[in-house]
Amino acid sequence: MSANAENPATETTGAETRSMNLKLEVAIVPVSDAERAKQFYASLGWREDADFVLSETMRILQFTPPGSQASIIFGTGITPAVAAPAGKLLLAVDDIEAARAELIERGVDVSEVFHGQGFSADGHGREPGVDPERRSYGSFASFSDPDGNEFLLQEVTDRLPGRVDEPDVGTLAGLLLETALHHGRFEKAAPAHDWWDWYAPYLHAREHGSTSEQATAAADRYMEETHDVVVSR
Repeated sequence: MSANAENPATETTGAETRSMNLKLEVAIVPVSDAERAKQFYASLGWREDADFVLSETMRILQFTPPGSQASIIFGTGITPAVAAPAGKLLLAVDDIEAARAELIERGVDVSEVFHGQGFSADGHGREPGVDPERRSYGSFASFSDPDGNEFLLQEVTDRLPGRVDEPDVGTLAGLLLETALHHGRFEKAAPAHDWWDWYAPYLHAREHGSTSEQATAAADRYMEETHDVVVSR
């Protein structure tokens, strides 16, 4: 059997073998009431990417968690009207306690923080509280949407090798050009400042899912709050 037959995600050219990029883009979540689900995910502060009504029996909605490159899709006519929950969907967070507090503030019923065997189906092996050594990947909390789809929060502060997808040179060059163009407006209207102080929050916001308009606002706000540099009105 050839290498390609064994692994269809692998391309072989002569002596060179490489794996194609297969990026998880969307998870389809079954819901019984599309409008109710839309209100729930909007209440979490997730970005609404799409709400397409294609017919009386087909409606597609897409939402993206803040900072995520992957999204969820749900709606009407996508999954059976009465469908079992999708199982656990994992959300990586920088600070498990802060993430839990924000969700509670938004009205979500979130479990207490726990550590140990976070992926256990029956809860066996879980211990209350954050991981005693606050190890990355070691602390969890969970919540569910109105249809029982469970989301598992996992604190990730130091990623395992190979888990960060670095942009290629062309993508990075394009993002830097975009940043420079947006900074031009700020540079003309603001007092003298170091350009890199504006670039950093703009790039950070764009890399974490913000639109260019949101990133511009974030960079302006950072300059005002951190460096007391304000655009003249």
